[in-house]
Amino acid sequence: MGVASFAIDLGLLALLHEVGKVDLWIATPIAFLTSLVFNFFVQKKFTFQSGARAHVSFLKYGALVIFNLFATDVIVNLIAGAGQSYAIGKVVATIATTAWNFLLYKHWIFKEQKATGTPTADLTPDATLSSRREK
Repeated sequence: MGVASFAIDLGLLALLHEVGKVDLWIATPIAFLTSLVFNFFVQKKFTFQSGARAHVSFLKYGALVIFNLFATDVIVNLIAGAGQSYAIGKVVATIATTAWNFLLYKHWIFKEQKATGTPTADLTPDATLSSRREK
């Protein structure tokens, strides 16, 4: 799904900047945000099959999006400002953000919340057998 998100991001960036003549400082975050909204729903539903509360996950995801938005915009524009292609900047930004995103998705954003105070049954064969003997 990361490839699809990247294709949406880079494709929309090129469309906005090359065809629409939108400045990079505006086109980059628009493309980035569009791909991240797509990515949130795909990650939640398919990659992590998360049952975590959507609103909590979305708030955490939003905080990461804001950080990634600024990081991506700065990286793309620094590389473009150094005389390189903005597309190279986009690739560099994507590599940089992908590394920390996966870990944060798995361990923070889409992590299942453990129920508190809810008793759990031990359904192992030994536990079931011993509970029958006690009766």
